[in-house]
Amino acid sequence: MATVTGQSGVVKINLHGQAVALVGEVRSFTMNLNNALLEVTKMGDTGRNYTPSLDESDVSIDCYWDEADAQQLVLDPGAKIDFELSPSGTASGSKKYTGTAFNVSSKSITASFDGMVEASFSFQGGTVAEGAHS
Repeated sequence: MATVTGQSGVVKINLHGQAVALVGEVRSFTMNLNNALLEVTKMGDTGRNYTPSLDESDVSIDCYWDEADAQQLVLDPGAKIDFELSPSGTASGSKKYTGTAFNVSSKSITASFDGMVEASFSFQGGTVAEGAHS
């Protein structure tokens, strides 16, 4: 099994319907993919039963804040965005994950006297497609 480092990771986003573009100064990102389960247990069953339901995703991005980065600036709470996440870079054959976030749920900017200004963004969506760069 091959392992990869995250130093080549790439995050691209933009407002929904516009071409995605590189987010600058990204330090890390996390993507969680889930499928909601519906309980279908009925009387007479000897154990609980479930059936798959709707896909859901949530993504968080941590960056050094760059007030001149157009992609960081569109990540305002309530915005609907398209995204492309590439954990190991964009070389041919590298995995990429694309989707639409229906809601940027949070934006946090932190500054301290002895450090860099940092930003964190979180957004929620539905189905995420897995593909490969060509």
